[in-house]
Formats: sequence, C-alpha cells, structure tokens
Amino acid sequence: MSVVQVIKSAMRPTAFALALVSIGSIAGAQQTSVAAVQTAKEIIKLTGATALFVPLIPGVIEQAKNLFLQQNPALGKDLNAIALQMRTDLAPRSEELDAEVAKLYATHFTEAELKDLLAFYKTPVGMKLITEQPKIGEEGLKFAQDWANQLSDQVIAKMRDELKKRGHAL
Repeated sequence: MSVVQVIKSAMRPTAFALALVSIGSIAGAQQTSVAAVQTAKEIIKLTGATALFVPLIPGVIEQAKNLFLQQNPALGKDLNAIALQMRTDLAPRSEELDAEVAKLYATHFTEAELKDLLAFYKTPVGMKLITEQPKIGEEGLKFAQDWANQLSDQVIAKMRDELKKRGHAL
C-alpha cells in the first residue's frame, strides 16, 4: 500500500466515528480475525477514533435524569447521586463501543491493511495527522460555514434581483 493510499485511508477516523454514531451498527460480510480486531483496537486507541463516543453514556444518563426531573423536580438531589453512581457503573460499557468499531475496521480492512495503517500512525507523519486532523476538521467546518453564509447572501441577492425583474416589489 502506498503512502498516499494509507493517508487517504487514514484521513477521517473521527468522521468515521461520527458516521458510526449516526448510522448505528453495521453487519460486515468479511470474516474478521482476532488479530485483525486486535490491530484495529490499537489503531482506535492510537488515533482516538472513538473519542466522539465519550459523552454518550453520560448523555444518556443525563437525559434519563431530566425525564424524571420533569415529572418531579424534588427528586433532584437523589437523581444527581444516582446519576453520578451510574456514570461510574456504566463507564466500562464504553469498551463495547470500542470493540464494535474495531470489528468494523476489521471488516473494512484486511489484517495486512490494518497493520500498514498502524505502522503509518506510528510514523512521525502519522502521529502529526492524528494531532492535526481535529484542528483541520474544525477549521474546515468553520470555513464551510462562512463560505455557505456568503453563498447564501449571493443567492438571496440574485433571487431578489430576478424577482424585481419579474415585477415583484420586495
């Protein structure tokens, strides 16, 4: 696998994690080996590919707590204590998410490809990609938002001009 192919494959672990949250679990057709899944787990740990999942358990607990608080605000003190305990009790369940993502990686990449990816991520440029990618993603989203706002202004102005040409008073 060329460096370019590895970089293209590696460009979006965070986006991959977000997509997984959005679409749920996917059953893969490719058989996965234990070694492939283990290598995928190393990639996930190294890249932080499941970092987006960190708020899931606390978020679910907070939603449930708020459901009960809406019904009875006087339960606040007890619900806060219960929620705190549940966060501790349920924290190990995040490993389920990591395991599922590792299986997905192992389904979409061969064991050899996963080893190549892991080796790439351990290189200086791979480690830089891991560090810089979130920054690039944030900057890219901000640029896209600003760009879309400017385009929107242009489209609105053009539509307004066209409507005026057709006799509409705006």
